Amino acid sequence: MELDLATTAFVTLFVIIDPIGLAPMFVALTRGMGAAQRRVIALRACLVGAGVLAVFGFAGEFVLSKVGISMPAFRISGGILLFLTALEMLFERRSKRREQSAEADPHPDPSVFPLGMPLIAGPGAMTSMILLVGQQSGEVTGQVMVYAVMLAVVAITLIFFLMAAPIEKALGHTGTNIITRLLGMFLAALAVQFVLDGLRDFGLMGGA
Repeated sequence: MELDLATTAFVTLFVIIDPIGLAPMFVALTRGMGAAQRRVIALRACLVGAGVLAVFGFAGEFVLSKVGISMPAFRISGGILLFLTALEMLFERRSKRREQSAEADPHPDPSVFPLGMPLIAGPGAMTSMILLVGQQSGEVTGQVMVYAVMLAVVAITLIFFLMAAPIEKALGHTGTNIITRLLGMFLAALAVQFVLDGLRDFGLMGGA
């Protein structure tokens, strides 16, 4: 059970955060900077992203309950939003949107914005944390597992940031496109599963 949870959480967050897809953005946003400065920006961006995601995982369900939104309803809406993200990945719209977001901010230090938010801790990742932690309501071990997986994905993102230039050169444009589309297909399937889980919680579907 814990292995299944860890696998689901890892695939979901890895696909949503997309460390591979963020590597070229990091290169573009830190162009002309020295290696030491790039390391500082990469670490700060990942710390900001992890902190924001942890807050949403911890307080997201509480906030939802205060505004009268049930977890089944949020699972369904979150699944739909994640499915739209998957479509963007499959049709290359996501990369263009991220590039526009990155170019919109002329600030010389991009670690908080746009790297930390919204490129690492974007709406999809925040939604995923609320959904994944919410599914483990009352299960402390499961919730800890979700946070641990999130930190692992952010750590992988940091590694990709530090190795961004050679990775981008090795994969090339075609390789990056292939990986993005494969990840998009996985995310689409996970999004559908979130919707099915929400419908099942509403009693609109029989249990598996």
